[in-house]
Amino acid sequence: MPSIQHLLLKQLLTAAAAPLARRKPSVGAMRLAMEAGSLLNFMPWKVNLESFRLDNRLEAEWLRPRAAHPTRAMLYLHGGGYVLGSLNTHRSLVGSLAQRCGLNVLTINYRKAPDHPFPAALDDARRAYRWLRRHGYQPHDIVVAGDSAGGGLALALLLALRDAGEPLPAAGIGLSPWTDLNLPVSALRRVAREEGLLLEALQMRTWGPLYAHKTALSHPLLSPLQADLHGLPPLLIQVSTAEVLYDDALRFADKARAAGVAVTLQPFEGLVHWWHLFWRIVPEARQALDQVSAFLEKRWTQVDAEQQQRKASALPQPRRRLAA
Repeated sequence: MPSIQHLLLKQLLTAAAAPLARRKPSVGAMRLAMEAGSLLNFMPWKVNLESFRLDNRLEAEWLRPRAAHPTRAMLYLHGGGYVLGSLNTHRSLVGSLAQRCGLNVLTINYRKAPDHPFPAALDDARRAYRWLRRHGYQPHDIVVAGDSAGGGLALALLLALRDAGEPLPAAGIGLSPWTDLNLPVSALRRVAREEGLLLEALQMRTWGPLYAHKTALSHPLLSPLQADLHGLPPLLIQVSTAEVLYDDALRFADKARAAGVAVTLQPFEGLVHWWHLFWRIVPEARQALDQVSAFLEKRWTQVDAEQQQRKASALPQPRRRLAA
């Protein structure tokens, strides 16, 4: 059963969604509202922030915990339906994730629809991954993560890298990932009825076409659920049973497993979409982020063993002395 803190949060979000349903705000107005809300999202202690322009083009940030691993990094892609969100809206969440995982985290302000439709966001994600590699990070020391649309973008990045024959990162993490842009109206109504959150008011179903523009919503780099999923690195998928993306996340996990991918699926009962953002007040959010850390700790152990095995196999074998 969800915590009292989560129940209070849900009531607050429900109250905020009602006027949105009546006004149907523009993308610009919703962006402004999200930016205003992010003013209260403070960074965790002992995490340093470094802002810069990646390749002199993309706004980017390093979030560096004091005890971060010296050679490993996470590339984090924020959510927002490909039209909303920014470094500001997710800085607190990413900082907490960096601290719990003991990783330096690179996050980017990728281009948004409708001004920059597909494949702009994917191109920016790929640019950031290649930037990490150029700056000395080995693929097996990188993990790619994201929430909501950012989770779908992280999965699309893995597919694009695989198809291009580029080395893949050690793992992919999707926090409530948007795996199929074809959101059925029935799913929206089910969540709106069960949760009292009028997701139609947030126009989520209209955001996919804004990002896709002239590309079919079923394109595998828009909707990873529609892709051939073979050859991907180990994946962690977290999703709430109450959110509109739940059914598609389950189907994605099943399809990836059938393709031979190691998938860790972690469902959470009855939580709102984007509960991770509220890690300061919702215990289930802190639990979820701790489970990300545990997943990565296990994965790094596997990576270390794999690297040791490769080094051992690369050593010259001693010659056997022939019997006289």
